[in-house]
Amino acid sequence: MTRVADDSKGGLGETVRVVIHALLIAVVIRTFLFQPFNIPSGSMKDTLLVGDYLFVSKFSYGYSRYSLPFSPDLFQGRVFGSVPTRGDVVVFRLPKEPDVDYIKRVIGLPGDKIQVIGGQVHINGVPVARQRVDDFVETEEGRETRTRRFRETLPNGVSYTTLDLYENGFYDNTPVYDVPPGHVFVMGDNRDNSTDSRVLSQVGPIPLDHLIGRAQILFFSLEEGERAWAFWRWPWSIRWSRFGSLVR
Repeated sequence: MTRVADDSKGGLGETVRVVIHALLIAVVIRTFLFQPFNIPSGSMKDTLLVGDYLFVSKFSYGYSRYSLPFSPDLFQGRVFGSVPTRGDVVVFRLPKEPDVDYIKRVIGLPGDKIQVIGGQVHINGVPVARQRVDDFVETEEGRETRTRRFRETLPNGVSYTTLDLYENGFYDNTPVYDVPPGHVFVMGDNRDNSTDSRVLSQVGPIPLDHLIGRAQILFFSLEEGERAWAFWRWPWSIRWSRFGSLVR
């Protein structure tokens, strides 16, 4: 007797296998290659804006427990670890709250001495080049706001813009910070609106083990206050010009 295959059961089984394989691939990519993050605050303006979505490369500095989903305490240190380049924009876990993700720019490397004097960063006693450029302009509810903007260039040539909201802001003049071995010193580009390594009571220097990865590329961006699920507003709420922008 010839048996007839049940195409419906075969089709269902194949669909389940495809879904499982896709999920496994997604888990591997998210764990070892790239993880998506979104920007909820303005501490990195104007490099990163509220509503930006970006991919972070998890292989850039090797892997630690924080590279894995749920951060299981399986091992200490980093596997294939390396120190970030000065100027990298990095995602890390806050030492005092290891379940919280932060994103900032690496300013100081292990052994450096960092100080801010009159709003200008000094690395090992040498002021970082800082040039006034055009204002950063935002429009909210029809009202235009202008913020002073500077181009900062680190000793290794990495250049980016920073915002200066206030003259003589609280952290425009600081003591000298010694960056311990195995740590980096991070700062937000929006200097007067960033809780970063200058705030020793909340952040301080970041252990290399707490790094998740390097911010690489924007893949989506919405105007501040918009919701990603409100797809019917996308034609007007998406910042189309930011798609595919590299994070520098």
